[in-house]
Amino acid sequence: MTSVSLKVNGKSVTREVEGRTLLVQLLRDHLGLTGTHVGCDTSQCGACVVHVDGESIKSCTMLAVQANGLEVTTIEGLAAADGTLHPMQAAFREHHGLQCGYCTPGMVMSAVDLAKSHEHLDEKTVREGLEGNICRCTGYHNIVKAVLAGAEAMRSQPAQAAAE
Repeated sequence: MTSVSLKVNGKSVTREVEGRTLLVQLLRDHLGLTGTHVGCDTSQCGACVVHVDGESIKSCTMLAVQANGLEVTTIEGLAAADGTLHPMQAAFREHHGLQCGYCTPGMVMSAVDLAKSHEHLDEKTVREGLEGNICRCTGYHNIVKAVLAGAEAMRSQPAQAAAE
């Protein structure tokens, strides 16, 4: 067993894990943060996307020990402490960017990173930026609308978006 210490959603945590424990397993099984989903076990679907030191990664491709000393934000840590949704979460709700919701946490986390890394987004950029996220329920049309609206809201509400 190896001791892993990291900051998750703003809180310092330390857990003993086996060396082969994936970050997604640490989050779900050890910390009870089940918003991060395991969809494919092959890093194809994007349901497990979280932010590590501010960048989106597929948590099924990273060992928990690799996150030692880093800061991880999951979908549970995206909303404000008072429960106010992050602008991207609100846009997904408003624009019906979800159906069953299984892929939604990974989509939202990827979308936030996409919006932060592109000053101006268009439909083509969003579609290309979300290629690593699979939704089996939608045709992506409303997801793209939600990401564009969420990115615009993030630009107009920089204080909350930066708090993420």
